[in-house]
Amino acid sequence: MENTFLDKLEQLTRLTAEGFDAFLYDCDGTLADNMQAHKNAYVKVCQLHGVELDATLIDELAGWPTVAVAEEICKRYGATFDHHDFARRKSQTFIDDFIEHTQPIPYVVDHLKAHAGKVKIGVVSGGRRSTVSKTLSVLGIDHLLDVLVCADDTERGKPFPDPFLLAAEKLGVDPKRCMVFEDGVPGVEAAKAAGMSWVRIDQL
Repeated sequence: MENTFLDKLEQLTRLTAEGFDAFLYDCDGTLADNMQAHKNAYVKVCQLHGVELDATLIDELAGWPTVAVAEEICKRYGATFDHHDFARRKSQTFIDDFIEHTQPIPYVVDHLKAHAGKVKIGVVSGGRRSTVSKTLSVLGIDHLLDVLVCADDTERGKPFPDPFLLAAEKLGVDPKRCMVFEDGVPGVEAAKAAGMSWVRIDQL
């Protein structure tokens, strides 16, 4: 396992060795090994609304803002709950029941730590700010960020480029000089649309 970690860290470092002024990391599933916990929170809140959620939907929509995921659940299951109320409940359920057990994805977190202070560091997430901030605090890396962009910061979230473009604007960095780290298709599509380089960390 240690060799796998070292191999992945070496590969990630090699891919990002030069030519970038900013590294933009997704949070859930990229820095934090917490996607199963998020799925559990979605399933639990869906049950409160009488929906038996197939949690693979959350993998399909990885990176989407929680409100948008709630809207998609309503479409697919014929439910009529309020999307914003669902997002609040899901976020609170995750914080109350799961967040303290969050573990890092070590080679990505180590990559961020190794480059903090050398390039601009941002986290760009489709999660609510309260949840993402707490997750980064549990991981012990919240103090290393230069910018944090979350679901409520742009009208459109991933797979649209808006969150990544906002992060680049706040950092004062040309999008072409940004490298994105993602674990989901929507995030990769957003990075491409923003004109940024990208790495699918779950495919290393």
